[in-house]
Order: sequence, then structure tokens, then C-alpha cells
Amino acid sequence: MSPDASAVTVALSLVSHTNVGKTTLARSLLRRDIGEVRDEAHVTQSAEPHTLVESPAGDRLLLWDTPGFGDSTRLAKRLAQAGNPIGWFLSEVWDRFRDRAFWSSQRAVRNVLEQADAVLYLVNASESPQDAGYLDAELRVLELIGKPVLVLLNQLGRPQPPQAETAELQRWRERVQPFGCVREVLALDAFVRCWVQEGRLLQAVGAALPAARQAAFERLRTAWDERGRATWSAAMEVLAERLARAAFDREPVVEAGWSGRLRQVGAALGLRREGTVTPRERAMQALAERLDADVRASTDRLIHLHGLDGRATEVVLTRLAEHYAVREPASEGKAAVLGGLLTGALAGLKADIATGGLTLGGGLLAGGVLGALGAAGLARGYNLVRGVEAPSLAWTDEVLTSLTHSALLGYLAVAHYGRGRGDWAEADQPDFWHDAVSQVLQPRTELMAALWSAREGGDDPEDVQHLRAQLQALLSDSSRELLLRLYPAASDAIGPAGSDGIARRGGSPARPVA
Repeated sequence: MSPDASAVTVALSLVSHTNVGKTTLARSLLRRDIGEVRDEAHVTQSAEPHTLVESPAGDRLLLWDTPGFGDSTRLAKRLAQAGNPIGWFLSEVWDRFRDRAFWSSQRAVRNVLEQADAVLYLVNASESPQDAGYLDAELRVLELIGKPVLVLLNQLGRPQPPQAETAELQRWRERVQPFGCVREVLALDAFVRCWVQEGRLLQAVGAALPAARQAAFERLRTAWDERGRATWSAAMEVLAERLARAAFDREPVVEAGWSGRLRQVGAALGLRREGTVTPRERAMQALAERLDADVRASTDRLIHLHGLDGRATEVVLTRLAEHYAVREPASEGKAAVLGGLLTGALAGLKADIATGGLTLGGGLLAGGVLGALGAAGLARGYNLVRGVEAPSLAWTDEVLTSLTHSALLGYLAVAHYGRGRGDWAEADQPDFWHDAVSQVLQPRTELMAALWSAREGGDDPEDVQHLRAQLQALLSDSSRELLLRLYPAASDAIGPAGSDGIARRGGSPARPVA
């Protein structure tokens, strides 16, 4: 599609004191590698434009990666002494090799003066605002240029709870308050920023632009937000598919007659020959290995979706026996013992079979369908309904709920990982993330229990698809609330409920299985 005649290019200049991390942040924002990153001053030699996003109308949002400010104090003094600071500046040429620090400052200022609609000024937030000696001189220079400035806090370290981040922002806002060119102070760490923080940044940029640029920039911001929400929705789909596969996964337990049962009993009592593995343990291992591989594969998909390199490694799963739901065929012998209790037509009767704890009633017993089969027939009907020919293992509801919790934590880890940090690497998640996920999921406990109950009918493709869709809606709603808890000011980027594009079905969250 050809661009409209009214299409506009909006330019942002990314500037800072040298070696604060401009190129690293640019890589995270662009989702690709640009420039060169080294731990030394003046690595970036010239200003380079990169397209952040384009609108359907052909508007472009450019990000200029610029040389770092060098001797900004000297430059500020020279500008203050000139009768016409900008005219004097444009007439001066500094030597790139004899006075490199001054030359770098010149290049950064020239880019802002000639190209920028707004300035993204990056500061090192690992130091105290009062200790940033370069800050006053560089903000004085930017104020003389007269472009709107957004101060971005980089090098914040691990993600912080909203209250701590708000306090840090307030310290820097107080520090830059004397400079009228500063329109906003935002947290945007190159290593651990989240896409909703980028949306908040674009919202602040739009508010700082002149009225003539507002319409075009609103189109650009809409395109940026839609792209972020599309990635978010795709991530929830990946996680829903993982959980649905885990919910329906089964592994048969191949018993070897009485000898196998005796080994199982001996293992339970702690009596076994070294190196022996019971059939149930073998089944547990197979089930866990499939989940481990699936978690790795789906995490790799999340990494790719978010424009990152690298792969998931060393995913640790808890392999405790209580995490496995054992589906045993009901004993016909035990059913015969209970047979005397099951008299009459059985219409409307509920019978709790001890092996498995499943309550049979309602539709299964209606009309006395099983009545003619007697007690032994009831046991066979129980196995037939469960689809069980032999014992098998499956994940318990408790584990599936825990996997939902870990899926949301894993999403947060990937969504916060900036490309400028390098290849994906797993790390410990902040404690407040765990707390926030628990708080979001707790009111949804009954909903999750209803979803897990849908798997009792077997693995019919239609049932699997239905559970996957319901899980995607659950994860999307939960992650939306989670992001709003972590970033209350980012509601515009996240959008209203349902803006992820997932259709919610009315009525019960899980269709009963006949």
C-alpha cells in the first residue's frame, strides 16, 4: 500500500553522556542488533537513524542513535557565553581526533538540533541523582536547543515493585525539576524493560509533540501498541497450548503381574534392590520428560516471538509422586463385594467407587443402563467411561494449577528481557512477581478447577481445542491484570479487557463431557 500524502516522519534522538547505554537500549527497542556495544567511551561515532514502527498510512517513527556527550560542561559554558548560542554552535567545527570529547558533544547536539522532534535523554540510574555531575550541563545544552526532553532511567537493576519504582522516579523528577525542557521522567532499562513500558514512553512522547504532529503520531502509537498486543496474544496462545497438552497427557503403567505389584509395594516401603525401577516410576519419568521438553520448546517460541536470541536451558521440574494422578481401573472383585449395596433400578443413584474416588450418578446411571450389568458391570462401565484399559498416570489438578503459575512467571521473564542484554538466559525471578501472580490467580481457583475437570472425558480433539481456547482466555485475562498491577500507568498500552483479540465464550468455562 502506497503511503498517504499526509504521511509524516517523527524523529526521536536518543542521547546521553557517553557509555550510559544508548545503543544497548536501542537494540531492545528495535528488537534487532544495531551499532557496536563496548564498555568504553565514545563507541558510537556518528548519528544513525533506525525505523521503530510504521503506520498503515505510511507514517514512520525514527530512532536516532547518537554519539555520547563528551565534554558537555565545556560546551555548556561556551553556549552560555555566546550572544546567539545556536548560531555560534552551527558555525563552529571541532576536530574529531584532537578534541574527541568536544567533537562527540557537537555531533549529539547537531543531531538533536537538526533532526529531533523530541529527545530521549538516558541517565545512569545506578548512581544517585545528586552524583550525576554531567546532568546539569547536558540539560542546560538541551534546554537551549528548545526540544521537548523525556528523561529515561537506565541501569536500574532487577525489576522493582511499583512502589519502589515510583519512589525512584520521584527522586529523579525532583532532580531535573529546574529544567523546563523535561516533560517526563520514565523507567526504561535496556536490560529489563517490558513492552508496556515502551507503550507508556510513546504516550509521553505524543503528549510532548506540537499539535501539528499529533494525528500522525497517534497513528504510529496505535500501530506500536497493536504490535505489542499481538505478541502478547501469541504468547498466551503458546502457553495455553502447553497447558492443554499437559492436562491431557497420559502415560500407561505397564504392570508385570504379581512381581510388578510386589516391587511397587517394596518401593513404597523403602525396600528394593539397587538400580531397580518400578513400572510406575518409569511412567512418571516419561510423563515428566515430555513436560520438560514441552516447557523448553514453548519457552523457545516465546523467546523468538519477543525478538530475542538464545534458547531455554535447564528447566527444573518437581518430580514428586504426589504430583501424579493415578488412574486405576476399578477392581471388579471389589465391585462385587459392593454389589449388595447397589439394588433397584439405579435411577438417580450416586455411587462412590473407592478406587479412584469418582462419583457416578446423573446421566451415567439414568434409565438403569448399568443396572442389568450388576456390580461387576458397573466397574467395567467406570473404566469404559474413563477410557482406561490399563492403569495410567496423569498430572494432578494441583500440578496443572502450579504450571499455570509458572507459565505466567515465565512470560514475565521473557517479556522483560531486553535484546540489548544479549542471548536469552534464565535467571531468578523477583519475589514480588511470585506474589503478584498468586494474587491474580487466587480468585480464579474455581475457574481453573472447572477447566481441569474437562479432561475427565478423554482426549477428544474437540475437547482439547475447547480447553485450549478457555485456557488462552484465562491466561490473557490473568496476564492483563498482572501487567496492570506491575505497571498501573500503562493501561493505554495494554488496552481494555478483550483488546488481546481473544473471543470469550459465554456460560460455563468448560463444556461438560458426555
